[in-house]
Formats: sequence, C-alpha cells, structure tokens
Amino acid sequence: MAPTVRALRPRVPPALRLPLAVFLLCQACYLFWWAAFHPGLMSVDSVVHTWQVSTDHWRSDHSVLYNALLWLSFKTTGDLATLTLFQTLAMSAVLAHTCAGLRTLGVRGRWSAPAAVACAATPPLGSFVVFVWKDVPFTICAVLVFAVSVRLVGRRAHGTWTGRPRRSELVLLCAGLLGVDLFRNNGFPVALIAALALVLALPGARLLIAGLAAATTTLTLLLALVIYPAAGIEQPNKAFLYNLNYADLAVTYARTPGRFAPEDQRLMVRVAPLSTWRAAGTNCYASDTLYYNASWNRTEADRLSEPLVRLWWRTLREAPQQILDARVCRAHIAWAVFPGPESKDARTWTYGTSIPADLWGYGPIEDSPYRALLKARPLSSTLHQAATFGRSAFGVPQLEWLLWRGATWCYATYVLVALLARARRRRVLLALAAVPLGVQLTVLAANPAPCFRYMAAPMFIGVLCLSLIPAIRPKPAGHPDRVDSCAWTRDAQSSLLTTENPGRH
Repeated sequence: MAPTVRALRPRVPPALRLPLAVFLLCQACYLFWWAAFHPGLMSVDSVVHTWQVSTDHWRSDHSVLYNALLWLSFKTTGDLATLTLFQTLAMSAVLAHTCAGLRTLGVRGRWSAPAAVACAATPPLGSFVVFVWKDVPFTICAVLVFAVSVRLVGRRAHGTWTGRPRRSELVLLCAGLLGVDLFRNNGFPVALIAALALVLALPGARLLIAGLAAATTTLTLLLALVIYPAAGIEQPNKAFLYNLNYADLAVTYARTPGRFAPEDQRLMVRVAPLSTWRAAGTNCYASDTLYYNASWNRTEADRLSEPLVRLWWRTLREAPQQILDARVCRAHIAWAVFPGPESKDARTWTYGTSIPADLWGYGPIEDSPYRALLKARPLSSTLHQAATFGRSAFGVPQLEWLLWRGATWCYATYVLVALLARARRRRVLLALAAVPLGVQLTVLAANPAPCFRYMAAPMFIGVLCLSLIPAIRPKPAGHPDRVDSCAWTRDAQSSLLTTENPGRH
C-alpha cells in the first residue's frame, strides 16, 4: 500500500496533496461512525423531520432546506443513510479546505492535518456528523465560512491581497452564508457577523461582500415570509414562536409572584395551572419544561399569544433583570465553561446512541411509510459496539467542560486568534473569530435548552485553531513570513512564497 501511495504522490499537484490527504483521512474516520451508527444517529427531531416530509406536513419551524434534502434521500434511495453519508463527505471536504487555507497563515500541514483528523475521530465531533439533524449542515456551512475567511484574511495579512476575492472563494462564501441562514432559523445573525468581519478586514472587496451578505439574507427572509407560505409550507404557531417569552414569564412568576396582578394570573391560568407556571419557572435552564408540560394548553397559548406577549413586554419594562437573568441562564451552554446542576437537568444535552422502539413517543410517525426505517441498522455489530463505547468513554462528567462545551472552545479560539494577531502585528487576523462569536451571541440571545449541537460549530473551529499554536511566534524585524502555497491557480501560486521553494517568487 505504501509503495502505491508513494508512486501516486508525484501525480498529485503539490497544492492538492495536503487537502486530499486530509479529506481521505477524515472520510475514513467518518465512514467508521457512519457504518457503526447506520443509517444515522437520531433524536425526536429526526422523527419529526421524517414525518413532515413523508406525510406532506412540511413546516418552517424546522429547516425547510434540510427537510428537502431528507425528502430527496428518501425518494432517490428509499432510505436516510444517503443523507448522513453526504454529510460526512461534505464535512471531510470542508476540513480539507480549511487545512489548505491555514497554510496562508504559515500553519504547516503537519499541524493542521492532525487537528482536522481529531475533529473526525473524537466521538463528540465525529459521531455528531452522522446525526439526522439540521444542525449538522449548519455546522458544516459555519466551518466553511471560517475556512474561506482564513484564506481571504491570510492573504491580506501577508500582503498578497489583490483587493478582489477569486470566483471560487465567492462561490464557497455564498454557499456557506446561505447554508448558515437556511439550515438554522436563527442563523442569519451568524452570517451577518461573519460578513461584517470580512467587510472590515478586506478593503477593495467591501461592497462585494456586503452585497453578498445582503443578498443571502434577503433571500432567506423572502423564503420564510413569502415563498414558503405560497408553497403551502405551514408556519409555526404563535405558541411555538413565543415559547421563550412564556418561559421568561414562568421564571419571573416563580421568583416574584407578587408582580403579577389577579388579572394577569387569570390570563395565565387559562393556558396552564399556576402551579405549572411556578414549577417550570424554578428551572431557568430549559424552556421545554413548560412548553412540553402535559398541562400546557398549546391551543390556548396560541390563541392568547397577544395578551401574553403584552404581559411579557410589561414585565420586561418593570423587571428587566428578571427577564435578562432568565435568558442568560437558559443560554448557559453558550457562555459557561462548566455545566449547570444535574438536578435542574442543566448538564450538557448530548443525546444517546440508542433509538427507542416507540421513537420517543411521537405518535404521528405511525402514519409515515418510512416508519420502519427509523431504527439502528449498523453495518457491523463490532463497529457499533466500539463506537458506542467511545461515546460512553468520552461522556465522563469531569471532562464535559472540554469535550462537550462549545463555550470552552470559543474562548480558546479568541485567545489563539488574539495571540496570533499580536505576534504578527496584524489586527486583521481578529476577523477569524467572527464565526464562533456570531454563534455564541446568537445562542446567548435566544436558546431553549443546553444542547451540545447548538455550539458544535465553535468546537470544530476551536480544535482547528489549535494548529495556530506553532505559528504564534513573533517574526524578526525585516523577516518575511514564509507561507506554504495554497492557491488553486498559477497566478496565485506565483505570488506566494512556499516552504518547499523559499527562493521562488
């Protein structure tokens, strides 16, 4: 095998050797997870996705684009394994592209490649990619935006910026921003923050990037407000849209019931008993405690949404600290390194590898023709046991802050990027922190529960940024940065210095 690889190596262009090697190594890891958990890991959201697309009950409370991909997988192959396999291929390609881009920062492949492979091999991140979740393609697109940003900002930092992105970079940036917008309903702030960072960092392309961000955001809003309703896709009910507001009221009522006048309580009791409001409000870490409570009348909550939202606004004016405290507590996964108390179900929600026979009690799925496919069908029992053991071993509570908490990797990214910017004396490099910052701020603003998947993108980016550590060395005065060639065209290759041929200009 080794002689064959050595024989093929000269036939691969030098600029493609690193990304091709990273792609193959990562894909080998992902194929292990895919075969072990075939057709894919699932949650109740996966069941809802399947029910919607297979019984013509499409709704925009989940990603319509992801539902369309799942529908396409079912229609073309009769299974959902094709979708999860495609997710592994896409993530492998994005990790390979990131490693190629990191070379513009002076990061050699011997450092970036292990970081990328760690993303694919470690159970928390490796198995995440084979979940049937809209958050998987969202994460892939977020890392893609980071990868393109690395390439663009790297050229600016090293003086090879021509003032205009290449066509391939614009296409990838557009795909990344649009995916971030469409795969998560509240993803557009992440795209806007990432685009704003590039606008500030890249003179000569500011109007172009701003226009691209405006176009993708406009398309996202147009789809949600006009095209989806016209196509017959159901809009989420008001009880779902305002469930975080209702959770804020529950927390405030549990702590300061005297703030609620008798008429306020009469309004609340029409939706659920006051004991339900009070009990749910004692746990500020998750809104699901209230929304999925058996005594919660969603029909009535939808009908009374306007007076309830008015009550929320009044509470915000009179006791803003209570509302803000509830929001910050519920967004614990976004900013806290260590998990919350287990008694409040505030440990990181990582989800398991088993799929219960009753599919988490979701009754409507019985009407789906694909009901029988929603079960574990590993291609190898040995691989399944090994993968399950790996996830269990990495679930040790003492290491949860490191292995499952995205906030930890946000802060690590900020520190590493800041150190690199200081060492290189290039403030423009700070733009590399935009995607993790955007995800962190978005989850901080509105979040229902401490789910690992909401902060998965900063974890991938944080692990990749570990490869920056060897590059954080101040350069002697007058010493040019040595950069590996990472361009895909002859013109770009001739404008960069390469480590293999430092004399070539």
